[in-house]
Amino acid sequence: MSENVQERIVGIDLGTTNSLIAFMQGEQPVVIPGEDGSRLVPSVVAIPSAKQIVVGNAARQYLAETPERVVYSAKRLMGRGVEDVQEELKLFPFRIASDLQTGEVIRLQIGEQQFTPPEISAYVLRQLKRNAERYFGAPVTKAVITVPAYFNDAQRQATKDAGRMAGLEVLRLVNEPTAAALAYGLDRAKEGIVAVYDLGGGTFDISILKLHDGIFEVIATNGDTHLGGDDIDNLLIAIALDDIHGELNLDLRHDAAAVQAIRKAVIEAKIALSSSDSARISVDLPGGVPYRREITREQFQQLVKPILDRTVGPCLAAMKDAGIQPEQIDEVVLVGGSTRIPAVWQLTDELFHLAPRGKKPHRELNPDEVVALGAAVQANILEGGSKATEDMLLLDVTPLSLGIEALGGVVARIIQRNSTIPASATEHFTTGVDGQTNVAIHVLQGERELAKDCRSLARFDLKGIPPMAAGLPRIEVKFLIDANGILQVNAREQRSGQEAQIEVKPTYGLTDDQVESMILESFDFAEQDFHERQLIEARNEATNLLAHVEKAPQHPAWQQLTEEDRTHIRSLAEELRVLVQGDDLQALRAGTEALDKSTTRFAELMMDAAVSTALRGQTMEAAGDKLGDGPDAPHPFAPAEITDK
Repeated sequence: MSENVQERIVGIDLGTTNSLIAFMQGEQPVVIPGEDGSRLVPSVVAIPSAKQIVVGNAARQYLAETPERVVYSAKRLMGRGVEDVQEELKLFPFRIASDLQTGEVIRLQIGEQQFTPPEISAYVLRQLKRNAERYFGAPVTKAVITVPAYFNDAQRQATKDAGRMAGLEVLRLVNEPTAAALAYGLDRAKEGIVAVYDLGGGTFDISILKLHDGIFEVIATNGDTHLGGDDIDNLLIAIALDDIHGELNLDLRHDAAAVQAIRKAVIEAKIALSSSDSARISVDLPGGVPYRREITREQFQQLVKPILDRTVGPCLAAMKDAGIQPEQIDEVVLVGGSTRIPAVWQLTDELFHLAPRGKKPHRELNPDEVVALGAAVQANILEGGSKATEDMLLLDVTPLSLGIEALGGVVARIIQRNSTIPASATEHFTTGVDGQTNVAIHVLQGERELAKDCRSLARFDLKGIPPMAAGLPRIEVKFLIDANGILQVNAREQRSGQEAQIEVKPTYGLTDDQVESMILESFDFAEQDFHERQLIEARNEATNLLAHVEKAPQHPAWQQLTEEDRTHIRSLAEELRVLVQGDDLQALRAGTEALDKSTTRFAELMMDAAVSTALRGQTMEAAGDKLGDGPDAPHPFAPAEITDK
């Protein structure tokens, strides 16, 4: 075996329901089969005993007998806390550890052992790794793994952790819709705009990609981390359980084995309805009681319509973000096993206005395999590529804005949502308090104007800043997002060189609503948020001006003002202190402007004094430092707060 083959990089689709591993054979991506010849490895792990782990098709056999010892859909639990998954846990046969704390990573209780979702996923990845090593006859240690485009940092980090536990160096995490575009791009090297509609077992993603001169650029992405075929299965199971309870007077909701038998039956019926007009749900219940129910495709599509309709909102939002109309989309690619449902074809046809243009959504490639094939293409690009991929370039985007909390609790965005990654951006800030030697950096993610409405990613302190007057320190904050979407934040005080940095660690206590509603909320509350931000910034400006006025009598120039001027300034300051406590934005701005204008003469006298001091041998900057001013501040009463200076 050549060294090149030994160092082969594989592409992996770590799915909610099934997982696959693929590689580039010549100029075509190929899925690697397992020992049983199947190219799909069910993402199912059974732990029959303390020393036995069973993965894939073999693990499925334990679902009927010992369902409490079988874990499936672990991807839906990756990077999440127990408070986030209460609804899913009601439908899973396995239990979680009883000693979990709020915000702690989930641990599943299987017999006497406990496993985290990344550990369960690692067993699936190990099986894929073994399949590839058997196929190649050589070790496989490097991989590209796909993730839903809307996975947050905790979920992405959990995926990388799973890869590391499986003995794989994860060279890149690539968005699943982007991988699908790569797979289809092999035989359609043309310019245009492509929508990738990915409805899998546990997640929904929509990505808008622009193809131009061999460059695949994701120009917008959206999705729902809690929407997929599992929801359809759970709906059908719930209906069947209600049906059984009503007709047969059997309440099987807490009978794990019966629920799994029903799950198997409804999934078989769902699959059959993709190609047949009707299907039969057939299952033998405890005690040998038969349950039979005929369901037509029309009935099925009416039942699942509310679930499928939930994909429309993210699609519309993605098109709005991309600045395009449905008619501008040249191709629609369907990805994920759930897109085999004919109702999805009709929905995407109508949503993207395909029929009037004589087009249909693309589903030529196996929708279960297309993501793995695209991952193999990306792996080939990282290897150095073949003629088929050497000219390809892949550009992903970050789905949500990133920034820090500034004075008053407002958000200073540093990297905007839908920015191409890898990405870096730098902004400069300063302090708002005299003598401040410590600055707390609060890293945020989201689209709202106020920190309290965004997701907190991390906090760290920049310490050891030499004490200076408010407004003098120059703090440079740099955000760097690597190719995997993992964020690093660096803060540096430029005058002293003091520096601090952090790699944002996963926070597991994220709720679905926080992820899925961030963008929609930013629209719903845009006017309210903007007004509140303006009010906070106006208060900051007024408070800063009042702080300077309070220190004014300590300066010799104060005595050069007339008593009438001094009384006028004091009177306006008192009025402004009252206005700062209220919510009248216009009055607050008017009060600040009036006080600022009243201090113009005092500012001129201070500047004259500073010039005189400089002429006696001191520098302007040194003189300014003593006054709480500096060469960068044209007016000593100008706001010295921390946003965007």
